[in-house]
Amino acid sequence: MFEIITSEYSYMHSLNVLVCHFMRSEELKETMTQTEHHHLFSNISDVLAVSTSFFEDLEKRHQENLLIPDISDIVEEHASNHFNPYVSYCSNEVYQQRTLQKLATNSTFKEVLKQIERKPECGGLPMISFLILPMQRVTRLPLLLDVSKIEEKRSKGCRDRCKPCSLVKNCNEGARAMERTEQMYTLQKQLEFGKMKPFPLVSASRWLLKRGELYQLLSEESGIFRKGSGRVCYLFLFNDVLIITKKKRGKEGGQSCGKEAGCEELGAALQPRCRCTRGCLPAPAWGRALRHTPPALLAGTQHTGFTCSCLSLFSSAELSQVEITRAYLAKQTDEISLQHADVVLVLGGEDGWYWGERLRDGERGWFPQSCARQITSRVAVECNVRRMERLRIETDV
Repeated sequence: MFEIITSEYSYMHSLNVLVCHFMRSEELKETMTQTEHHHLFSNISDVLAVSTSFFEDLEKRHQENLLIPDISDIVEEHASNHFNPYVSYCSNEVYQQRTLQKLATNSTFKEVLKQIERKPECGGLPMISFLILPMQRVTRLPLLLDVSKIEEKRSKGCRDRCKPCSLVKNCNEGARAMERTEQMYTLQKQLEFGKMKPFPLVSASRWLLKRGELYQLLSEESGIFRKGSGRVCYLFLFNDVLIITKKKRGKEGGQSCGKEAGCEELGAALQPRCRCTRGCLPAPAWGRALRHTPPALLAGTQHTGFTCSCLSLFSSAELSQVEITRAYLAKQTDEISLQHADVVLVLGGEDGWYWGERLRDGERGWFPQSCARQITSRVAVECNVRRMERLRIETDV
């Protein structure tokens, strides 16, 4: 119990540094637009306010009884009624990371930022280490409560301890929903339907599953496919619709939409833009459309993951773990965005990439090996697995 109070105080102090020295810096604000400033810091002031209120209630309980018999009622009250700013802040994560990437090319921003980071109040830490604190705190709080030690699962104390776990789940869902929505808006702008009736792509219940280039075969004689008898198509597979497109010819002949042609991240740019030519197929048509596609053609997408049956052969404690040393923003739908200090369970890898599972929420995807370092301590690995299992039980991940 005492660790929660002391860690909350340290966390609150760090948030105060972020607000006072970074967010409120007029010099830093002048290096970016108002929209970029909002995307970068979001509602961090509200997060600081709820953290301060939470700490004050914890400290009051501590003053009443130095032994601190129980704080579950305080945690339940704040997690249920006051921690909504955390959901908003975590939902903004995709915009925050992309804004940071954009500002990293701004020399004026980088110079001003370095000057602020050199201040003794910042303790020599970069701004990103302060920005990710709310996401880390949300995940750490239920672990500090140590829900695995509660024997009577029907007790009120246990129900109270489940509130922070629900908060973690809400934050993760909010971040995913925001990323998917932003992805849909970007694709809607990139697709041109020409004389066809535009398809309303943006929907709260729709998200992209896979995209990639396939070669559409137009003729076949005696089982032999003739050279030049097909054409290249670019497919966008969503959870409820398949959109078949072809590349738009530019003045210089255009380029493929695939990553091999140097396509930037999905949410930021798809160059060149795609022109829809075959319309949209409803979900039942996927089987007919893909059933007759040669397996080799389906390999046009960047990576293939592991099946659930393969994963069941391994024990979580036997798999290696890595700690993220540099934040990574997913550029493909089968990749995963990672924050600095995230811990990932490595399920496989190839060609400088890891396929892994983020321990804090169970999200899986590919990420570069260059942004991670292996955790060699078996004690730390086993401890991370136990924490993961406890958190998954409570959040129902």
